[in-house]
Amino acid sequence: MHLREALNQIAEIRQRMAESELFRGYRALPVAASGIFALVAGAVQPVFLPDAPGDVRAFVLFWTAVATLSVLAAGLTMWMRDCFAGPSHTRALTWMAIRQFLPSLLGGTVVAAVIVRTAPESGWLLPGLWSMFFGQGVFASCRILPRPVYLVSAFYLTAGAATLFVSSGDRSLSGWTMAFTFGIGQLLAASVLYWTLERRDDLEK
Repeated sequence: MHLREALNQIAEIRQRMAESELFRGYRALPVAASGIFALVAGAVQPVFLPDAPGDVRAFVLFWTAVATLSVLAAGLTMWMRDCFAGPSHTRALTWMAIRQFLPSLLGGTVVAAVIVRTAPESGWLLPGLWSMFFGQGVFASCRILPRPVYLVSAFYLTAGAATLFVSSGDRSLSGWTMAFTFGIGQLLAASVLYWTLERRDDLEK
């Protein structure tokens, strides 16, 4: 009984240590790359999707592919850090970061699937909703990231709300709507990560 209590206390201490440490698995380079992916995708969308409002399913698949590429880049970075660097609780912190962001990604995916299947005429809502879901995911992750990351969350939430209120129909499904929101947002996030984590680490070496 005492052994079990001791093990539970050790597990709790390790969990609190993980929660109190800044998560360094998100790196500026892959985050910036995801912003560049979004800008390039916005520029080439008219080539692949000349009539995005008339084919919401293709619009969703196109931007899902862009998002998947970005997630894979970030995931590879986290996996490499988890395997080759950090103390014993790095893995716990990585899983905590994933758990905090995952609900927003799943929410955005479910909403997109429902709209494509049952209400494609409402597809113009997706860019704004995706931005707000992403902003909520960033907000949920802020407690293990540098405080300026709140600015990134605020940007996504504000951009999403502005898109929902201002844009509609053809304008909302323009590639530049997505490119501006996620391109600028990810470049802002990369800047925050570099100046608050990576640059500071370099100066301390």
